[in-house]
Amino acid sequence: MILLKYDIEEKDLPLLKEVYQSVGWMKHDEHIIKKVFNASTHKVFGVQDHKIVGFCRALSDGVFNAAIYDVVVHKDYQGRGIARILLEDIITQLDDVSCIQLIATTGNDSYYEKIGFKKLKTGMAIYKNQQLAQEYLE
Repeated sequence: MILLKYDIEEKDLPLLKEVYQSVGWMKHDEHIIKKVFNASTHKVFGVQDHKIVGFCRALSDGVFNAAIYDVVVHKDYQGRGIARILLEDIITQLDDVSCIQLIATTGNDSYYEKIGFKKLKTGMAIYKNQQLAQEYLE
């Protein structure tokens, strides 16, 4: 059973780092993690076995647009429906927003399509990191 919580404490930062690293995201240190979650307008954390095993965050203006980032579940807890629970919760948090966008990691498009996301006709981005630009831009 997954429990949801909506705030983190300083003591949670190492757990979040462990979740990121379990899926190969090694550049997220505790300082960066604190910064991105503090800047996020919406967030949800999945707790199982008394530790954070997944999370999702979003940025929103509260009216027109929101963007979901970092739908991450610890590799040892994947395949249990946790990502879906986190996404459904954050989508509910964003009920008043007319457009919810999501940036997916390479190869995960079909998963998000099952939840109801569709590809954008006009989506564009500027990636300052060349490696990311090569991976995500056409």
